[in-house]
Amino acid sequence: MKRIALIGSTGSIGKQVLNVVRRYPEDFSVVSLSAGNNEGAFLEQVTEFKPLVATLSKTPCCDGCVLPSGTEYFFGENAFTNAIIPDADIVVVSLVGYKGVIAVLDAINKGKDVALANKESLVVGGEIVTALAKEKGVRITPIDSEHSAVWQALNFDFNKKFSKIILTASGGAFRDYTKEMLESATKDDALKHPNWAMGAKITVDCATLVNKAFEVIEAKWLYNTTFDKIGVIIHRESIIHSMVEFDDGSVIAQMSYPSMEIPIQLALGYPERKKANVNSLDFAALKQLTFCEPDIERFPLLKEVVDAGKMGGLYPAVANGANDMAVELFLQGKIKYGDIRASICGALDSFSGGKIDGFSSLERANAFANEYVKNKFGV
Repeated sequence: MKRIALIGSTGSIGKQVLNVVRRYPEDFSVVSLSAGNNEGAFLEQVTEFKPLVATLSKTPCCDGCVLPSGTEYFFGENAFTNAIIPDADIVVVSLVGYKGVIAVLDAINKGKDVALANKESLVVGGEIVTALAKEKGVRITPIDSEHSAVWQALNFDFNKKFSKIILTASGGAFRDYTKEMLESATKDDALKHPNWAMGAKITVDCATLVNKAFEVIEAKWLYNTTFDKIGVIIHRESIIHSMVEFDDGSVIAQMSYPSMEIPIQLALGYPERKKANVNSLDFAALKQLTFCEPDIERFPLLKEVVDAGKMGGLYPAVANGANDMAVELFLQGKIKYGDIRASICGALDSFSGGKIDGFSSLERANAFANEYVKNKFGV
C-alpha cells in the first residue's frame, strides 16, 4: 500500500490522482489532502477519503457546513506544507504556479519522494531542487505527459545515455491562427485546447507555447542534460507524447491517446504498469501522424523563454513570475493576449540579473516580476 500526500487535490491533476486511488484502493491510499479555494470539492474529498490531515488555502465559509471528524485541519495560504506528513510515502505536487516550488522543497527536506506535476519547481528552482533531491536521496518522478514519455523511453533510467530528447507539442489553441488573428485573440479563444482538458492557466500557457518552453527547461534539470540536446516538434494529434533519440540513430517514442491517467498512474505505481482507463491505440483509424517545426515568428515566446533558461541564474524565475501574473490578468480580462509576451520580455529586459542564492533569492525574483507586470498595466 502506497500512502499519498496530495497537494492540489481539487485541480485537474488532483482529481485524476483520486480516480487512480478509487480504481486501485488496495494499492493506494490518501493520507493527506491539500486544496486551494474550492471548498465544496474539498469537503467532498475529505468526506470520501478520510485523510489524516487536510488543508485549505482559506478558512471555510460555507453556510452551516460541518468539517468531517477524524481529520486534522489547517487553513491559510501556505497551509499545504502541513499536508506533507511523515505518514506519506510519496507527495504528489500538482499546485499551479510558483507555490509548487515551496511544496517540492518542503517534501524533499522531509525525505519524501515527489511525483511532480508542477513544472515551475524545476523552471524556477531546478538548480536547488535537483541538488537537494540528490543530497536527500529523494526520487522525483514526472507526471507531465511529455516528461513521463521521456522517462519511459529511457527505460526509467534518468542517467541513461541519449543523443537527444524530442518534446512534442500539440500547438495549443492558436496553432492555426495567423499573426493577424492572434492580435485579437481572447481568453475564450485561448481556453479551447484542441486535444487536452486542463486547467485555465496551463491551457493559456499551451496557447502561447510558454508551457513547452518551460518543459524544455524542466528537461534540462530532470535529465541532467544541456539545451542543445533538447528539441521541440509540433505534433497535432498528441499521440506521441515525446521521443528520445540514441547515438545509433534509433528513436523510441511513447504513444497513447491523450490522457493524463497513464503518467499519473505510472508516477504513483512505478515500476508496475497497471491497467488505466484509456483505450488501446487503433493505428488503422489514426491513418497518419503529422509533424512540423514550431513557428517562432507566430510564437516567439517559445524561444525567448528558453533563452531565459539558457541565461540561467534568476532569469527563469523572472520569466515564470512575469508569465504567472500576466496570464492571471489575461484570464481576468485586464490585459490582451499580446500583453503576455510584452510582460515577460519587459521583465527580463528590466531585470539586473543575479545568481540563485537559496530560496529567498527566488522569492525576490518572483516578486520583482510580479510587481513589474502589475505596474506596467496599473493594476
